[in-house]
Amino acid sequence: MKRHTLIWIGIASLAFLTVDSSFGITIPAGTPLVVRTLHGISSIDAPGTRFPAELAKDVVVNGKVVLPLGTKVSGQVATSKRTHTSSQRRSLNITDLQVGGRSLPINTAGAIGLEQSTHQTRRGVSVSTYSYQVPSGRRIEFRLAQPLNL
Repeated sequence: MKRHTLIWIGIASLAFLTVDSSFGITIPAGTPLVVRTLHGISSIDAPGTRFPAELAKDVVVNGKVVLPLGTKVSGQVATSKRTHTSSQRRSLNITDLQVGGRSLPINTAGAIGLEQSTHQTRRGVSVSTYSYQVPSGRRIEFRLAQPLNL
């Protein structure tokens, strides 16, 4: 009976140490976050429009995966081209991610390579990006603007 209890205490201690070691890690500013969109995003969506995504690539710090592929993230349209005369560029940011059942706010420095003046269709036809739709499933890279403490 005592041996059985000691085994369970040992397993619980190891589980606690494993969970505890995954937190207390800082992901440095500038770390890339590659996400995959879960819904389409239009170039004319209003600023503040939220969109769901998930990590399309593990985030690794010091050789250890700290945010695995598939981690849920939420983003927001920062600026858009709502009118033909708008000079604003289309920009997106990731605003939070889900870690261990809790939502953590994050700051990114905008999407990399999202802005383009034309878009080519599958048949090679160039079209204006005024009403360009970022399709569901597209991979977009962001960079952390500030360190993230897990």
